[in-house]
Order: sequence, then C-alpha cells, then structure tokens
Amino acid sequence: MDNQYNILFLCNENSARSIIAEALTTTLSHGRFTGYSAGAKPSGVVHPIALEMAKSMGYPIQLLRSKSWDEFGREGAPRMDFIITLCDSAIAEECPYWPGHPSTAHWGFPNPANSNIGNDEKIRQTFTQVELGLRNRIELLIDLPIETLNKLQIQDQLHRIHYRN
Repeated sequence: MDNQYNILFLCNENSARSIIAEALTTTLSHGRFTGYSAGAKPSGVVHPIALEMAKSMGYPIQLLRSKSWDEFGREGAPRMDFIITLCDSAIAEECPYWPGHPSTAHWGFPNPANSNIGNDEKIRQTFTQVELGLRNRIELLIDLPIETLNKLQIQDQLHRIHYRN
C-alpha cells in the first residue's frame, strides 16, 4: 500500500449508510483516503437525508449515486485497500472477487432509511446517530499508522475499531 488508500463501504441498497461513510471518509481524511460505496442490491436512489449530510460535509453530492458492488470488481475499477460492510444482510451476500485482496471488516449499523415510522425529527435523529457512529470509526481508521502495519495487523485494527465503539 502507498500513502493514499481506497475504502469501499458496502450496504445492501447503497442509499444511506454507505453513502454517508463514503462522504465522511473522503472529507475527514483530507486526501489520504478516498471513500467509495456500493450495494448488493442497489435501490437506485440516494436517501435525501444522506445527500443533505454529505452536502453539509462539503462532499460533492453530484458524485453520489446508488450503484452495484459489481462495478468495483470490474477491470479498470479503482483498486480497494479496504472493504467494510455496514449492514448484516450485505455480509451474508456472496461478494464479487475483489482485486488486490483488500483488508475487510464488518461494522454493523441499523439502516436509518428504515426509520420512516415517526416524525421527521425522529428520522433525522436516527440518521445523526448512524453518522456519529460512522464518524467515530472512520476517524480511528484514518488515524492508524497504516504504513507501519502488516496486513494481519491492519485486519486486527479494523475489527478492534468496530468493537471500541
């Protein structure tokens, strides 16, 4: 690995959690990491609150779209250093082949897009809770001295980050 890393965040629908994680990673790391997102069964639509959050982070929302994880297994796709699943259903799916054998982890979060019961304030609170949880984990990840760690140590750290929060 060199000093710039690519992370792919996976959810089933690629409409909320993985979108937020993509934006957080890219904006928080100041160029050290580039976040990407995809889904096993993409919904085709990015949730409006996820778009609002990405915009408030200064992320160019025109780059965000709900897409299949198959795009990242194709020739010419960016090579991933890390792949992190964010929902329990995505971890159970049969994943495509990932070139380069990236480090993987599962950081489970509830789908805030499923919190449509209640008022707008409650839905926004659910999105905010997920965003804060993702932010905490991503900040820990981008602070890791990755250049000094071997692949096994990186894998261990990815799992520890999940259980620290």
